[in-house]
Amino acid sequence: MLSLPEDCHGPWTYAQLRDAIGRRSLDRLRADGRIRQIWGVLVPMDSLLDPDTRAAAALLVAGSQAALTGLTAAWLQGCPAAATPAVHVAVPYSSSLRTQEGLVVHQGRGLLNDVIEVRKLRTVTLAVAVTELLCTDVARRALAVADQASAQLSEGERSAFCRRIADRLATRADRRGTARAGTLLPLVTGRPESPPESWLKLLVVDAGFPTPAEQFQVLDALGCVRYVLDLCWPELRIALEYDGYESHEYRLDRDGRRDLDLERRGWITVRATAADLAEPSGLLARLEDAFEIRGAGHYRAVPGEQRPGRRRA
Repeated sequence: MLSLPEDCHGPWTYAQLRDAIGRRSLDRLRADGRIRQIWGVLVPMDSLLDPDTRAAAALLVAGSQAALTGLTAAWLQGCPAAATPAVHVAVPYSSSLRTQEGLVVHQGRGLLNDVIEVRKLRTVTLAVAVTELLCTDVARRALAVADQASAQLSEGERSAFCRRIADRLATRADRRGTARAGTLLPLVTGRPESPPESWLKLLVVDAGFPTPAEQFQVLDALGCVRYVLDLCWPELRIALEYDGYESHEYRLDRDGRRDLDLERRGWITVRATAADLAEPSGLLARLEDAFEIRGAGHYRAVPGEQRPGRRRA
């Protein structure tokens, strides 16, 4: 059976692959479906869903000055919350390439000023990608990606990373979304252990509650770490724990014992699930009850006092 030579795997233009294997062989491979065309370039069928191959195909069609950006750039640089089947690519204003199915084209002043190479793919830096996402993407995904980007850094480096993003926001030519990004950036800590924890953090802050502490350590009488809380307000001894299905399917008894022990230590534990993230009214009512029990209901901002510019998502 006719197959591609080992050095011909990956995206190619028709002319490149024709010169490499011959027109007749190329046409046979296309006819039997082993080569597929996407965005005007050719990709082996067995690599069609490979993210790196699709990214390389996007760069091939976009030209040598293009670079991956947004979700694709963030995913390539270690942020799984940014995974998406579409490829996001930045092109210069002189490019005629336009957005099409599976390929999202971005243009912006300064977007291509900070470009690096990751796995032989041209991409904007992680700070550039996160800045754009904070301005343009769905708020909760943007925050989750930003937290994952920050989590790759040391505590000291995280502050510098956020300062770079703040500097880019201050000088961004396109001012759309910068106000929203400015309210999200202070929530970027790199501490959440999963995207839902980032979403939960955004949810409670958007609902008017004070910003919670993350991954807070509860110590026992000997100063040893007894528990690490997802989110909490330590001054009020209110804990907010996210129960992901995979993490907690077999932990109901243990979580119950943990909540009882925390209660003995003076804590109120409120638990959140994926269903609460989809429909948060019940969760917010339980959390408000906990604040009321602590005599701190007035700390929740009324709607008119909440920060402007935040897009809820």
